[in-house]
Amino acid sequence: MSKLTLKTEGDRYVVVTRRFVAPPEAVYRAHTEPQLLQKWLLGPDGWTMPVCVSEARPGGRIRYEWTDGKGGGFHLTGEYLALEPFSRIVHVERMHLPDPTPDNQVETRFAPDGDGTLMTMRMTLPDAETRAAMLATGMEHGMEDSYARLDRMS
Repeated sequence: MSKLTLKTEGDRYVVVTRRFVAPPEAVYRAHTEPQLLQKWLLGPDGWTMPVCVSEARPGGRIRYEWTDGKGGGFHLTGEYLALEPFSRIVHVERMHLPDPTPDNQVETRFAPDGDGTLMTMRMTLPDAETRAAMLATGMEHGMEDSYARLDRMS
């Protein structure tokens, strides 16, 4: 199992890569099927996702709601733009913290890598300020907590 790597490019881009032990089909399904998303896309331990809408088709809605069980929480909304089963997902998302963040366009690719999958996620933010604010949240830690949980499901 490898930990994620996060790099910035230019003023507006963030690129996250991570290898998974499961094949591309399984990792893709885990990123699109609500019953799977609710098992792993939780960030730090103790959080749950009681609401998960993932209409995996172009124009389909995305809505994830997280809670820490102690009155804290936030949600994400978005739309799918393009899907190529088992290899590529393009969507737009915005976090509501509680006010919505600017749109983040995300392209996620899933490529065979030996007996596993190499995931490459490229985020496109509207400007350098929005990217800096997003990176300042320490999001990579919650992402890795979630991805490690996904690896354990494999």
